Amino acid sequence: MDEVPGNSARYRSGLAVRRSVLGDRHVDRAANAATDFDRPFQNLITEAAWGTVWARPGFTRRERSIVTLALLAALGHDEEVAMHVRATANTGASRDDICEAFLHVAIYAGVPAANRAFKIAKGVFSEMDESQNVHAR
Repeated sequence: MDEVPGNSARYRSGLAVRRSVLGDRHVDRAANAATDFDRPFQNLITEAAWGTVWARPGFTRRERSIVTLALLAALGHDEEVAMHVRATANTGASRDDICEAFLHVAIYAGVPAANRAFKIAKGVFSEMDESQNVHAR
């Protein structure tokens, strides 16, 4: 973790992928909120999650988005579910894809986890739809 961020190709690749999936606003907000205490964590997730896993060629961004949502929902990581539902606007995962992922969660991880995930997604969709309606006016 002593490496200066931005020096490794994996970090630079991860930052580009992270920005393309989550959006500049989210990534900038996370970077600006980082302190000396958690900056190593931000660097780690940029390099490992985004520069290693999300940058791999085996799955499309849509597929990674669906898998990520199912895992986060199954584990009950509500804030991350909401963030990744928003990110589907950039990954190509549809609302039908998300529904199918959460149906799998219901069977393999439990109905309460899926119920919570559906509730979160509905709230995020409502926010996204309202935002689009405001911008369309």
